Amino acid sequence: MDEGPGSPTTLVVSSPRRTLSLLRERRVSDASSLSLNHEKRTSAAPLAGDHGPKPSEVYGFVGSITTVIATAIYLVWAYTPQPWLHSLGITYYPSKYWALAVPSFVIMSVFFMMVLYLGLNFLATPPSYSPNTIYDEYSREPTVFTLLEGMEKPIDPISDVGIDQINHLMFSDTNQ
Repeated sequence: MDEGPGSPTTLVVSSPRRTLSLLRERRVSDASSLSLNHEKRTSAAPLAGDHGPKPSEVYGFVGSITTVIATAIYLVWAYTPQPWLHSLGITYYPSKYWALAVPSFVIMSVFFMMVLYLGLNFLATPPSYSPNTIYDEYSREPTVFTLLEGMEKPIDPISDVGIDQINHLMFSDTNQ
């Protein structure tokens, strides 16, 4: 039952160098047993130890934790009275003016960006009297078929409906 000192599962370690050598031996033995087990496996799914977490998952996790911590620090700084901070030994922090100024600047910046985006879209839109509001390079005129005797009428190909037809359908008096 007692394993010898050269065994990779020995619990007594005399030096850090010996620990590293034991870890290397364990990795080599694990890798050889994995390669033997690989041939016996019937499942095509990889082992969990074969691949680590994806970088995007790690960055997402670290980013979410950082955001929660930064928000907590911001709220403590914004709502804790100055005498309490001084009693905790925290004396170097920004002015409380910035607790209101930064969120206000961010909200107004977002609002002005939305107004700028809307204005740029108005500048890029052709005027209402321009024929470009009705026709563009992708417009398709309806094609006319001449049917031979005995042929059925095919389904009309895809085309744009003219503005005159739309006006007639929408605004003409149906009683006439």
